[in-house]
Amino acid sequence: MISQFLLSAAHSSAGKTIVTLGLLRAFRRKGFTVQPFKCGPDFIDPIHHRTAAGRDSINLDCYMMSAAHLRDLQATWSADADITITEGMMGLFDGVVKSEGSAADLARLLDLPVILVLDARAMAYTAAPILYGLRRFAPDLRVAGVIFNFVGSEGHYQYLQDAAADAEVAALGYLPEDPALNIPSRHLGLHTADAEAVIEAAADLVETHLDITQLLRLTKASTQLPPVKSPAMPSGPLRILVARDAAFQFLYRQNIRRLEELGTIQYFSPLKDISLPESIDLIYLPGGYPELYLPELSANTSLLDALRSYAASGGKILAECGGMMYLGRSIADPSGTPYEMAGIIELATTMEDQQLSLGYRTISLPGGMARGHEFHYSQPVGTAPDVFRSRGILATYMHFYWGENAGFLGHWLAS
Repeated sequence: MISQFLLSAAHSSAGKTIVTLGLLRAFRRKGFTVQPFKCGPDFIDPIHHRTAAGRDSINLDCYMMSAAHLRDLQATWSADADITITEGMMGLFDGVVKSEGSAADLARLLDLPVILVLDARAMAYTAAPILYGLRRFAPDLRVAGVIFNFVGSEGHYQYLQDAAADAEVAALGYLPEDPALNIPSRHLGLHTADAEAVIEAAADLVETHLDITQLLRLTKASTQLPPVKSPAMPSGPLRILVARDAAFQFLYRQNIRRLEELGTIQYFSPLKDISLPESIDLIYLPGGYPELYLPELSANTSLLDALRSYAASGGKILAECGGMMYLGRSIADPSGTPYEMAGIIELATTMEDQQLSLGYRTISLPGGMARGHEFHYSQPVGTAPDVFRSRGILATYMHFYWGENAGFLGHWLAS
């Protein structure tokens, strides 16, 4: 491996994703095999990463995963890569409690040098104390360089270079303010063509304004940690059906890898397919954006009927967040208009009066603890349990991570 590093910033919205995408595509253009990773539980950025790099992006999360599992994922997925780029979350030291679980924690654990992305709008020499503080706050963290973002001109960058030099942080170049780099919505991950245009524009600017040679020199890969074998689930001949389309696409790659150990996976679209295959042992409905496709989902009555019949016959359905909403009686749009859904669980949800529910979650289930993350604006109508659990249904707002420990899932499947 030539290089590995983590991109982070002083705060959210500094442009880490754009810089990450530009670097992934620029290195790919040069013929490098680039492996992307994402610090934290985010689903959207890894979708962009895959578009830019042509490889699945793997989530690395210090809350949901043990240190051994994180090292295993890093070593396994980067084994055939020339360069690995890990995009941080929020600010460098922002964690669950103080800096616990932060991008800085991940960088220390995996021995990754940090490249800072600094939002330089309306800033000149003040960049110096910011960089100095980020570099010196944690002496065991190696801040290798800085990329300035939203720079107004070459003259502006000269001021920023002076600031970086006085903070003793290597300036690796800048990205100018450019409307072509604008990601107008978090839903952009659903529109590959639009994302491709942004990624190409970002790569053009990376090649023009960044010193890639110096970046690779400063982030030269050290000896890789050896892979640590994660406990494997018992293999079996299950036939597993996974929803994957514009409405349902929030999938952790490592979760899918664990399902592959159980049997054969087939994908389907609740938006377009009108029937289910025969002899399915498990249907997995992940989260996504069902609220953007309520008329289409509700109008696909043939598939809704097929799901009802499958559930009534004792079939097993695992559903998370948007998938759980889809299993309910109805989903109401922001104006309050309800759209009928599967009606398999006693739940109605609404997008009216949107309130953000966000955070890590741990729940105790037969067979073991389940860890994951919750992020949604919809709300249940009336009271609803945290988890709908029966022999046939396991549904919750939480996005599960079972890539390391699938004990709860194995117990439920065997019940």
